[in-house]
Amino acid sequence: MKKEDRVRINEGIRSAEVRVITPDGNLGVVTIEVALAKALEYGMDLIEISPNAQPPVCKIMDYGKFSYEQKRHLRDKRAKERNAAVEIKSVQIKVGTSEGDIKTKIGKIEEWLGDGQRVKVELYLQGRSKYVEKSFLHERLRKFLTYIATPYSIVEQFKEAPKGISLIIEKNKKGLPMTPAPIEAEPEMEGEVVGE
Repeated sequence: MKKEDRVRINEGIRSAEVRVITPDGNLGVVTIEVALAKALEYGMDLIEISPNAQPPVCKIMDYGKFSYEQKRHLRDKRAKERNAAVEIKSVQIKVGTSEGDIKTKIGKIEEWLGDGQRVKVELYLQGRSKYVEKSFLHERLRKFLTYIATPYSIVEQFKEAPKGISLIIEKNKKGLPMTPAPIEAEPEMEGEVVGE
């Protein structure tokens, strides 16, 4: 931790006057001695949370809890940055994609997963295939995913898009192979006659 990033607490606070926030609310601007006495009264620490303000803002709270919250905030911020940096690659298949094309697309997916990229697998629907039962389409996409040898996990489940059905996968950090979750049976429409 850099010297200027260190948080000053209790007797380490240099200012003669500070603005104090207590667990019960705002105490206002008081001398450092009064602020330290108040922190002792609460059985907590006086933590300088805004050193650049005039006068500096201090909060009476447990330093361990403050430190934990700061670390958690930093960890969440890093995780968001890491997720934002991940690019989503896309692979498009059709209901009638040939075995050769499937092998080529699987090779690309495994390469991208190996690089730590997320991959959007899209089942592109055109013409009559748009009107095929969704369970068949989900099963077709599920079958395509069984060819992937690299362990993966599903980030975003089956999602309908204007051009078809898609889902997003990423490399499984634990190294365990993952298969898509089973689809829920869709309720059948009563009284509907198809094909007459």
